[in-house]
Amino acid sequence: MLLHFSPASSTSPPSPSSFTSNYFLHRLSISRPPYLEFPLKPRTHLFKPTSPPVSYSTKTKLLYPSANRADFRSYALSGFDFGSVESVLEAAGVLTAIIVVHETGHFLAAYLQGIRVSKFAVGFGPILAKFNANDVEYSIRAFPLGGFVGFPDNDPDSDIPDDDANLLKNRPILDRVIVISAGVVANIIFAYAIIFTQVLSVGLPVQEPFSGVLVPDVRPFSAASRDGLLRGDVILAINGIQLPETGPRVVSQVVDIIKKNPKRNVFLKVERGKQDFEIGVTPDENVDGTGKIGVQLSPNIKITKLRPNNISEAFNYAGKEFWGLTYNVLDSLKQTFMNFSQSASKVSGPVAIIAVGAEVARSTVDGLYEFAALLNLNLAVINLLPLPALDGGSLALVLLEAARGGRKLPLELEQRIMSSGIMFVLLLGLFLIVRDTLNLEFIKDLL
Repeated sequence: MLLHFSPASSTSPPSPSSFTSNYFLHRLSISRPPYLEFPLKPRTHLFKPTSPPVSYSTKTKLLYPSANRADFRSYALSGFDFGSVESVLEAAGVLTAIIVVHETGHFLAAYLQGIRVSKFAVGFGPILAKFNANDVEYSIRAFPLGGFVGFPDNDPDSDIPDDDANLLKNRPILDRVIVISAGVVANIIFAYAIIFTQVLSVGLPVQEPFSGVLVPDVRPFSAASRDGLLRGDVILAINGIQLPETGPRVVSQVVDIIKKNPKRNVFLKVERGKQDFEIGVTPDENVDGTGKIGVQLSPNIKITKLRPNNISEAFNYAGKEFWGLTYNVLDSLKQTFMNFSQSASKVSGPVAIIAVGAEVARSTVDGLYEFAALLNLNLAVINLLPLPALDGGSLALVLLEAARGGRKLPLELEQRIMSSGIMFVLLLGLFLIVRDTLNLEFIKDLL
């Protein structure tokens, strides 16, 4: 999600008269383990202490001293599957709630300071439904690419005098900083509230790793199904290569070998129940020449729940989990900038995010909690970047004004800066929607 200034009207081009949110997210911590034909649901994210402990990332903050968090950053995603209508609605509901919380942060920060607000919208474009209350228009709009809070500062139809002390642009720098930052603060608070609710209601999932790779599902009529691989099997070795306990490469190791061997027999050592035996699977060939066998793969883990014994322990668990997820998001963003050419393809639009959320919703409630918390943290961190069309960009302009002794940049220059950023975001959004739609599994099957 990106926060930026956006149109005050439903059809006019963007102008710096309102704060808005768009959910074009970098897929920082919501990517899933690699898969062969269709995506794998995100798993839980803590490890039960083992000797020695095994983790996806040795850098990640721990929930408790010996517990290791699974790191989803290293996983790649090449296709999406919406699944059931119910799971799609749940994912869309999470996104909508995050948008509303973000915009409510801006709105309340302005309203409580007596700053004039003219619009509160979820979505962009033509209005589908609206009502007015206390001189504010509340609306739901046609294109679900975010939302915005509009201010009458530069609205040509407004009858408020340009020198009105309660217009945002006429307020002291500190007042404006509070309004600009409030959306980010609201999402951070919401992320913590989600994690705390998870701790109290269902507990934090803890994973104990075992050797091999689990096969949670096998697609009917696929190569794996044809050659005898079953749901629940554990792959212990592939082509004579023994697989270790859960680690950062254990799943992708299997994926890589299968992709490199289209139409060539691959030998899998499989554990089924208490028996071990070998299965020869001949991967089918993808249109890009890589191999596929039509299975979901996940680390071989046993999941238990960590529940607090008292409210103090609940705050302790929630705090450590919150900082661990925040570290994941920040570290992923750092890796993105350091390796931009390799990670630019991981930027996701609303279609991909809803698809990922739908898969999470089909998995467990634990995954949906983490999905919602990560989206909130993604939005908060991304929006603090000092780039045009982001909250950070708006904040940078205000701080520049402060550094200039209270002298603002020329209005025309400021509008040019913000409008160029907004145009980039809109074009990026259109590109991501088209690309992510083409990556949907049912679309790929049609093509």
